[in-house]
Amino acid sequence: MNRIFFTIAFSQFLSSLADNALLIVSIALLVSMQEPDWVSPLLKMSFVIPYVLFAPFVGAFADSRPKGQVMLISNILKAGGCGVMLFGIHPLLGYGIVGIGAALYAPAKYGILTELLPSDKLVAANGWMEGLIIGSIIFGTLLGGFLISDFMYDFFMQFKLDFIRDDISSSAAIAIYLITAIYGLAASLNLPLLKVGFCYQKLNLHCGNLIKEFSTCVVILWRDHLGMLSLAVTTLFWGAGATLQFIMLKWAENALHMNLSESAALQAISAIGVAAGAVYAACKVSLKDSTNVLPYGALMGLVVCFMGMYNDELLPPIVLIQMHSVQLTLNDLPAYFLLLILGCLSGYFVVPMNALLQHRGYALMSTGQSIAVQGFSENVSVLFMLLVYSILLWLDLSLPLIIIGFGTTVFLAMLLIMYQNFGLKPLVIIAPK
Repeated sequence: MNRIFFTIAFSQFLSSLADNALLIVSIALLVSMQEPDWVSPLLKMSFVIPYVLFAPFVGAFADSRPKGQVMLISNILKAGGCGVMLFGIHPLLGYGIVGIGAALYAPAKYGILTELLPSDKLVAANGWMEGLIIGSIIFGTLLGGFLISDFMYDFFMQFKLDFIRDDISSSAAIAIYLITAIYGLAASLNLPLLKVGFCYQKLNLHCGNLIKEFSTCVVILWRDHLGMLSLAVTTLFWGAGATLQFIMLKWAENALHMNLSESAALQAISAIGVAAGAVYAACKVSLKDSTNVLPYGALMGLVVCFMGMYNDELLPPIVLIQMHSVQLTLNDLPAYFLLLILGCLSGYFVVPMNALLQHRGYALMSTGQSIAVQGFSENVSVLFMLLVYSILLWLDLSLPLIIIGFGTTVFLAMLLIMYQNFGLKPLVIIAPK
């Protein structure tokens, strides 16, 4: 790893940190606008939809210029999404603009890795990136909550900030200004990287040609044996992971009798496990052995099934730690253990598969297009699984049944993928074009 890589990684961390903090701030802004509760989940939808809609274009754009320039433009676009919210535009539209910037950022941040590093460093590089992404989710969520706190509001009001608009929540406005500054810092780190990365082709703005070219890339990657394997696995993983975020909140409420703030802390425990698994995979798994991690994906499904069968009445409510209003009881420990194991399996499983997919995409086509295909497939899976989960809740099915069905589906899907690839020959690294 070199200095350029760590500059890219830190810039990505800051950009993702701001994304997650802005989500919390946007929810607070919706509350101040007295929007109904069902509007808040639409923020995530508005962020993800650009990944699907603009997939044919972001890859071509990323390939038309050095990736460092693309990352700079993406962070400026994200800052613009914050800016329109400050001018009174609805948060759904503002956060959607940030989603466009994030969709544009994805092919650049992963594509530049394959251009900058040799293939034997890709798993380690992905371990760093995934670990930082998980860290940005944890600290970004905490940062968003801190920025809208009364403490921050009272602190900044001492300076009599006249530029704060009266027509939106002042605490949210201050938070958005600070998040915009974080995007600006991330963009400034991209300035030394403006010439880093390859230019594969001139940008073609003909919509029909771009869609045709993107469709061809989708077919190529899905028809390639190793490309299809890694793409199917990562698509399943990210769709399941996005749905599992919502499942964990409901599970903690029903099985562990926790409130919302306590339930949110459980996601931090799972995220710590993901980071640990990602780092371990980066140290222990080489690219040629990446397919050996497939059984761990099946184990993930079984752990989710155990979650569905667990409740806090299985053990006596013995208090182990009591600190003010926070307490840790004996019946909490198995839940924490399950989430930590689930996170570790997830991180260890997805990092090698992500590296394999990047390598195969680089060997078969340009980096920007291959990452765009990956983002398109994964986010279609996210939207589909969230829709199915919402329908199941609307049908009023019991939560344990939903969780066990979800875990069983992941387990069987991984068994099917492993069965179709049983006897897979040792991975042969094909030199990229």
